[in-house]
Amino acid sequence: MTSMFQRRQEYDTEVPAFWKQRGWVLSAAFFAVVLIMSIVAFLVGGDGASGTTGGQSGAQATTGPFTAGGGEQPGGRPAGCRTDDSDDATPKSAPEDVRWEPLGAAKVPASPSAGPLRKDGPVRWCFARTPLGAVMAAHLIPVQMSGDDWRTITEQQVVPGTARDIFSTRRGTVSDSYAKTRAGGSFSGFSVASYSPDSAKVRLLIKGQQGGLMETTVSMRWTDGDWKVEPGSDGSLYSSVTSATAASGFIMWRV
Repeated sequence: MTSMFQRRQEYDTEVPAFWKQRGWVLSAAFFAVVLIMSIVAFLVGGDGASGTTGGQSGAQATTGPFTAGGGEQPGGRPAGCRTDDSDDATPKSAPEDVRWEPLGAAKVPASPSAGPLRKDGPVRWCFARTPLGAVMAAHLIPVQMSGDDWRTITEQQVVPGTARDIFSTRRGTVSDSYAKTRAGGSFSGFSVASYSPDSAKVRLLIKGQQGGLMETTVSMRWTDGDWKVEPGSDGSLYSSVTSATAASGFIMWRV
């Protein structure tokens, strides 16, 4: 598996690199996916991408459902969130009640049963504590990192700690206007690599702008009464990325 932050590594020749950064290389097709997946990094000066310095990009974070001191229901869930958490079976097919909602330049899945069931400002939240709830959160949360409200999403829906601080610092080096111009790709499928009521690993299958398939894994953790992204120690929101030659092993979305 290839680390998305590995120094000076190029991806498959069918996916030529075009956005070279200090210490990292992202392919053109992968960067289309990057904005869907919200993987960001330090920029090399002079390419026009960085319109701000660290800590200045985007709007300031606002309050949300996971603000310290917010009201909680029994069981630790924020007030106003109720879900049916009885189905903890690993999914064998895409949920029947899924709908696709536009979010910036991407489309993300949502389900009346698995979530998100609530929206407070930019924060879409309240996912079922089930494998499908983790799947929905893994698709949705990182997509919003290319928008103006990424700071709020990071504070509210990324597990706090040093890794989150690293991600926030790196995201702050990328101007929001630049991020919005590089959208593309679409979600094609998913699988649940592992699951417990407290954590999950969700594999995502993504089709790039040129039709190639790529896969990656996102780690989720149940924190403060909902699913949140658990970043890697290097601040990455995804643990790995690789070209996918086939859709075998994935549940395909009926898009």
